[in-house]
Amino acid sequence: MADRVTVIGWDGSPLTAAARSALSAATLVAGAAHHLALPEVPPGAERIRLGSVDLAARRIAGHRGTAVVLADGDPGFFGVVRTLRAPEHGLEVEVVPAVSSVAAAFARAGMPWEDARIVVAHQRTLRRAVNVCRAHPKVAVLTSPGAGPAELALLLEGVHRTFVVCEELGTDREQVSVLTSDKAADHTWRDPNVVLVIGGATGGVPTAPWLMGQDPAARTVRGWGLPVEEYDSEGEGPGTGRAHTGAGADPALRAAQLARLGPRTGDLVWDIGCAGGAFSVEAARFGAAVIAVDADPAACGRTERAARRHGVPLQTVPGRAPHVLESLPEPDVVRIAAGGVPVVTACTDRRPERIVAHASTRDEAEAIGAALADGGYAVESLLLQTVGLDPGDWSERERSVVFLLSGRRIDRAP
Repeated sequence: MADRVTVIGWDGSPLTAAARSALSAATLVAGAAHHLALPEVPPGAERIRLGSVDLAARRIAGHRGTAVVLADGDPGFFGVVRTLRAPEHGLEVEVVPAVSSVAAAFARAGMPWEDARIVVAHQRTLRRAVNVCRAHPKVAVLTSPGAGPAELALLLEGVHRTFVVCEELGTDREQVSVLTSDKAADHTWRDPNVVLVIGGATGGVPTAPWLMGQDPAARTVRGWGLPVEEYDSEGEGPGTGRAHTGAGADPALRAAQLARLGPRTGDLVWDIGCAGGAFSVEAARFGAAVIAVDADPAACGRTERAARRHGVPLQTVPGRAPHVLESLPEPDVVRIAAGGVPVVTACTDRRPERIVAHASTRDEAEAIGAALADGGYAVESLLLQTVGLDPGDWSERERSVVFLLSGRRIDRAP
């Protein structure tokens, strides 16, 4: 095992005295090509081109001598330190940090970043990274080959964002480009790069942030399964007869649907039959990306107003399901409030993890449950009854009875 392992962060600025001292004593140096070309690397040291960090860690573990690993930015922030410290390698490391590429990117843009989300995009996680960009107004994306600015832009089709693309930070070839997301796919970008994805903010920013990321209490009221009136931004509540009413709008049903779907950061939620936008907004408040679909353009307008009122970004798509669903990106969870069995079947074909739907009659519930089961989902069926009471005299104000169908995808072995 190496006698000592030092990980040195590099951000393009001159190496610190501690970094130079560690390098001068190194008998093995691992890093990218531009790291290994640094004049401070001892001529007699063994050099390892850093491709697979795991493979390099095994080489270092078998080395007798003093090892140094060079990495861009802060190596403890989405960097090589995690792999080097993995139990299977048994390495104890000292770290000489540098400015992270995310901090450098926001500095180049002249923006604060304590309210940003930070994601890593490679080919396996690209879709989830895009969903975070859909759901949050300020995201830094650490890209990789095949999951860069162009790929982000293509998957964000229909969602307007501003891209700040920072290429080869800290080098003589550094370049910062600002453009709209619909233009980013037309360029060829150099690696490594960091992309700041900005836009979609619908609420105010807290003047004194106390929590990195976004304060969950900054833009929304407390609670879930709120009354329909909370989402009536322009007087289109139940009293007017223009908002979506009936059993499907019951807040208790909405809360039960959210509980079974469990929308979370990185997910894409389809809300089919969004009506007044209550479910869409509450799913977005969990940090998920939301596409709200309705055949009635007025319903999409109500949903957009509700989203602005509660300070969450989401996308509305007017059109009739199931046909309009064909062009939408892949969902993680789906709520179906309209369309019946044909829409359920179209959704099971897309294989989301969870699907919920509701029905007002037993026959309809049985048909939806059968469609879920035929599509490869384990089905739960509940009959939910809620009775609103007047706390003054405990008289009944309103009653709702509805069937709740939920499906959990059964992952079959290949």
